[in-house]
Amino acid sequence: MEAKYYATCFWPGLAELWWRGRLSALPAAIAFSLVVNLILVARYLYPGWIHSGLVSLAFWGGLVALFFYIIRTARELPSLINPRETSAEPDQFPQARIAYLSGQWEEAEGLLTDVLAIEPRDPPALLLLTGVYRHTGRLEAAELLLRELSRLEVADAWLLEIQAESQRLRRAFGTEKTSEQTDKKNHVSELNDAA
Repeated sequence: MEAKYYATCFWPGLAELWWRGRLSALPAAIAFSLVVNLILVARYLYPGWIHSGLVSLAFWGGLVALFFYIIRTARELPSLINPRETSAEPDQFPQARIAYLSGQWEEAEGLLTDVLAIEPRDPPALLLLTGVYRHTGRLEAAELLLRELSRLEVADAWLLEIQAESQRLRRAFGTEKTSEQTDKKNHVSELNDAA
């Protein structure tokens, strides 16, 4: 992993916010900025406001806590960036792709669910699951999943595939509407014949 990725480890909460989009890390980032600002204000702007011994104690205590946080985040960073590569579970995506291409929709869906349990924001797995939903007739679920996928920042590299799947989904919706209209016409003609 490149050294530049470790720059996010120097601010508590930033690595989780940046790489995973976890809002649960936001309070830690805000609290750290408030403590840093409080120490700076108490040390340089209003030196008599808080006793200098307390300011020094807060500074050194915060520095030690920051050091331990940096070490912990640096250890967790590979799993934040590439959870499928660092997971103890085997990567099920190749088997899911084979099941999808073989037309085994239920097996592919189960394998993709396993993949998404490890990495819920994985664009290839989400796209494949959208295709499974489309093939099994769950068009509304496929449309919802595709809409959520297009909102993900990590899916920007998959824009062409998302657009292609969107077109396939529109065609499937058109085919479904056409078959519904045909069924209605057949039902009406059967009622007219019976009368």
